[in-house]
Amino acid sequence: MKKRGIFIILSVILFGTEVLIGMYAHGWVRSYLGDVLIVILLYTLFRSVVPDWPKLWWLLPSAILVFAFAVEFLQLWGFCDRFGITNRLARIILGTGFSVIDLVSYAIGIVPCYVAEFVRKRRRDA
Repeated sequence: MKKRGIFIILSVILFGTEVLIGMYAHGWVRSYLGDVLIVILLYTLFRSVVPDWPKLWWLLPSAILVFAFAVEFLQLWGFCDRFGITNRLARIILGTGFSVIDLVSYAIGIVPCYVAEFVRKRRRDA
């Protein structure tokens, strides 16, 4: 539970930060910092539920990055409009505008997750 508790606390803090960014931030904070933090939030949420899986240290951050890229490319394809999604919250979560800068932001945000996984592997192997 100790490992899980740390990730739960981090998830709550990151989620609160994302909500505050969504409600009050403008400019680069909303456009880029939110995207950097969202992949870290996904990582901490996953680790809150499954603290010891997978064994390959790079697998989880890679899967999260692929997921984030897939959602971004769905935006390029116009997913919400093509499927007639009009719910405001769903459109915010899925996004409606593709940006290459978002892909860069996700890549920057996943770096600390790779570092955390690498450190966890080193500790596990020691």
